[in-house]
Amino acid sequence: MKKSIITLSLAAILGFGSATVGLPLEKASAANKLNDLNSQKDKINQQRSGVESKITDTDKKINENQGEQQSVQSEIERLDKAISDALAKIEEKNGQIAETKKEIEKLEAEIEVLVERIKKRNELLKDRARNYQETGGMVSYIDVLMGAQSFGDFVERVGAVATIVEADQDILKAHQADKDELEKKQAQVKEELASLEKMRAELESMKKSLNAQKAEKDRLLKSLKHEEEEMHAHKLELAEENEILAAQEAAIQKAIKLEQERQAEAARQAELAKQKAAQEAAKKSSSSSAGSSSAGSSSSSDSGSSSSPQVTPPSVSSGAWTKPAAGRLSSGFGGRSLGEHYGVDIASGGTVPIVAAADGVVIRSYYSSSYGNAIFIAHSIGGQTYTTVYAHMRSRSVGSGQTVSKGQQIGIMGNTGQSYGQHLHFELHRGSWNAAKSNAINPVGIVPL
Repeated sequence: MKKSIITLSLAAILGFGSATVGLPLEKASAANKLNDLNSQKDKINQQRSGVESKITDTDKKINENQGEQQSVQSEIERLDKAISDALAKIEEKNGQIAETKKEIEKLEAEIEVLVERIKKRNELLKDRARNYQETGGMVSYIDVLMGAQSFGDFVERVGAVATIVEADQDILKAHQADKDELEKKQAQVKEELASLEKMRAELESMKKSLNAQKAEKDRLLKSLKHEEEEMHAHKLELAEENEILAAQEAAIQKAIKLEQERQAEAARQAELAKQKAAQEAAKKSSSSSAGSSSAGSSSSSDSGSSSSPQVTPPSVSSGAWTKPAAGRLSSGFGGRSLGEHYGVDIASGGTVPIVAAADGVVIRSYYSSSYGNAIFIAHSIGGQTYTTVYAHMRSRSVGSGQTVSKGQQIGIMGNTGQSYGQHLHFELHRGSWNAAKSNAINPVGIVPL
């Protein structure tokens, strides 16, 4: 984004050409020039204060953003730990479930043994029942007892019968115990497995929720970092604007001093002219005067020589403005597909010299990320202050604070910064150039293009 600057009023430096001295109109004009310069200086001070306040606010927002990032980062770390804990517990439950399933497999083997044992007992009990039915049950035992040959034989037979009956009861008890144990183990294992499966499902759900929370925090952190990058970029823009304003403030102070010196020189010349007029009047009124003498003045100018460029610069116009570079007008002022265009583009191939469009002073000569090699020049023409901007140059040949003359080479056309193809981006602003570029005007019809 192009940076905002404030145009300097530099009538002091730009008072080229002759003027009638000593007249009230000129005195009023000189006073107006100083007032205009001081007014411009006040505006620059106000804008610098505003820019510095914005920089402070941006720093505060950056600090708040970084604090929020730290908070989000801490929350992400907490979620990462919670997710790791959940994964560890899930692994633990998976291990327990695997062990439980092994126990189930072992139990199933034991159950098969129990089932076989119960089956055999059922067969034995069926045989006993069939035997009871066939032999008359307890009657058979009585027959056994009554068939004793002696008392000793009877006692032995009673013991044998008791043993058989007791064995049958033991079989029944063991059969019932095995059935109870089987049902108990089956219920216990099923309950334990269901509990483990439930805990694992809960952990999986918790892990899913934690992952969703972490994804949201990651998005938030990414958004905050992007916001911080934008604020840092904005701060750099404000810092660049502040540097330009500081350069203008120094230049306008110089302009005020030069204007004061110019006015003092004009007053001195007016006084000399007044004295000369009085002397000539005295000579004319003196009868002893035989003649009069006159004096003439001459001026000379020389121009520095430089290596001949491939493209000849346009001829310097006779008016206040001249064309800043040779080439065709490739893009005009106003709206276009890429957005509002606050200047015009002049395109040409080869080595094309860029010249000052009017007499003025260089506000700033520097490299900008958007303008590339750029020069800002302040002018005072017909009592009106202007600023011209020359952007995307290959090189710059004048520095900040340097006075330049209309048609003086200030650089070479290029393709630096945010530029697409070699051209000169040229802007003209009437008065101050603010961030909204509300003072930008179409140079066509003012500057010969």
